Amino acid sequence: MGRSQETNKKKEVRSKKEKKKKEKAQKREERKDNKKSNSLDDMIAYVNEDGSLSDTPPDEQEKEETNPEDIDVSVPKGPREEEVDPVHKGTITFYNESKGFGFIRDAANGESIFFHVSGVTEEVSEGNAVHFEIIQGKKGPNANNVKVIRE
Repeated sequence: MGRSQETNKKKEVRSKKEKKKKEKAQKREERKDNKKSNSLDDMIAYVNEDGSLSDTPPDEQEKEETNPEDIDVSVPKGPREEEVDPVHKGTITFYNESKGFGFIRDAANGESIFFHVSGVTEEVSEGNAVHFEIIQGKKGPNANNVKVIRE
């Protein structure tokens, strides 16, 4: 009695649902019948000479013999970098004692390098020849361990 008032659209939807259920049940039965064995042989994959995976083992006659002694297991040794002397020489070109900073002209490359009083190990003034190390600061290279060269 309830179905007599169904519209064509509702009948269509109901029949599609029933059809999907039947197809799903049929697929489930097919999977049960064709159940694969999960043996080790089914799970093995081989890599061919192109680097692609395949399910067939490589041909034994085409294999190349590799001498285990020819295989390098370490990091390759490249050219050694020259050890650079961390101590530079230069001249103080500007120094503001009240604010506690200044600049040193590097003797090697003529570059102007900032220094702060906290990186100075002894008292300095403008024009002094100094030894110093370069460290990376927030805004660029900074001189550290600034010492006056005594002659």
